[in-house]
Amino acid sequence: MKIRKVLKRAGRLVRETRMFVRAMQSASHPILAQIVPTRRCNLDCAYCNEYDKVSSPVPLNMMLRRIDRLADLGTTIITLSGGEPMLHPDLDAIIQRIRQRGAIATLITNGLLLTRDRIKGLNRAGLDYLQISIDNVLPDEISKKSLKVLDLKLQWLAKYAEFQVTINSVLGAGIRNPEDAFLIGDRARKLSFTSTVGILHDHTGQLKPLAPEQQRVYEQFRRLKTSLFSFAHFDSFQENISRGLPNDWHCRAGGRFLYICEEGLVHYCSQQRGRPGIPLEDYTFEDLVREGARPKECAPFCTISCVHQTAMLDDFRERPRQTLAAILERRRKLDSTFQPPAMVGFLSWLFLDERRRGPLGKWILNILQLKPTAATPTRRA
Repeated sequence: MKIRKVLKRAGRLVRETRMFVRAMQSASHPILAQIVPTRRCNLDCAYCNEYDKVSSPVPLNMMLRRIDRLADLGTTIITLSGGEPMLHPDLDAIIQRIRQRGAIATLITNGLLLTRDRIKGLNRAGLDYLQISIDNVLPDEISKKSLKVLDLKLQWLAKYAEFQVTINSVLGAGIRNPEDAFLIGDRARKLSFTSTVGILHDHTGQLKPLAPEQQRVYEQFRRLKTSLFSFAHFDSFQENISRGLPNDWHCRAGGRFLYICEEGLVHYCSQQRGRPGIPLEDYTFEDLVREGARPKECAPFCTISCVHQTAMLDDFRERPRQTLAAILERRRKLDSTFQPPAMVGFLSWLFLDERRRGPLGKWILNILQLKPTAATPTRRA
């Protein structure tokens, strides 16, 4: 089991590196797509607007065609969301097709349907990442996704999962006990999972600033060891969001990020359904370029972190030296003893240390078609 986990982790690292290189080489293919295999959910969390209780699962042959179309467009990460995607009877076959087409396979689930056998089935299907959002320590009328309900399933994941697990806790309106977010993150750390914290948005994906107690808990999270967080945690989006401040960025949804609903239509994100509303089977590279370049009036107060992450990769592609330096500067201000993770250290060597970079670094930059001192591009209006 341990050897198999190590080998799978190594394979993921290779494919993640390939994803990063492709994102650096090309600005016109989707980095990440979220696709809905069923809108139905087995929960009814009060803050959620992404589910119903009646929808049938999308037929398998239709889902496979959509996966193939995303792959043809060059999509490098495909995330299954919902609703509750684990309600789909052919979920494993969908995951297998994602992997067969060369994309990284990710699953967002409430975790309630996980069993030891189901986890082993996801291993066999080739799942790369699984994310569970846990809203509270004890269930209440707002959400049943509690640590008490899910902890045994987390223990099963720690023991049997060969994919990487992320536990996302949340802060914001409707969350009764903000301290729960930190307790959930601490539990995730003890189980060797990645831990993140999200900020609840309204029905359009827009910002709801944190109250003082929620802000205090968020600051606790920011000071946890870096091993708890993905690279995306290092950006400034969340910090501004937590304080109710707008972000000055260009949203590339419709191009670098796609959201495909159960009807097979392409939308900017889960909170901007209907735009552009083009069938995936008809979506072209021209659509990717046009919609990715289109300004989005919802962007300044957007809280959709997966869209932020894809934009962050493009910022790095366009301004690698400036973007990386800003990320490291923010983290060091927060923690003077901060030591970058291995990948961040590699990127620092590649872009920020010309003296040590040498011929090898120059060769890598040429392969990636990047310049270490790329000029700052003109920001779109």
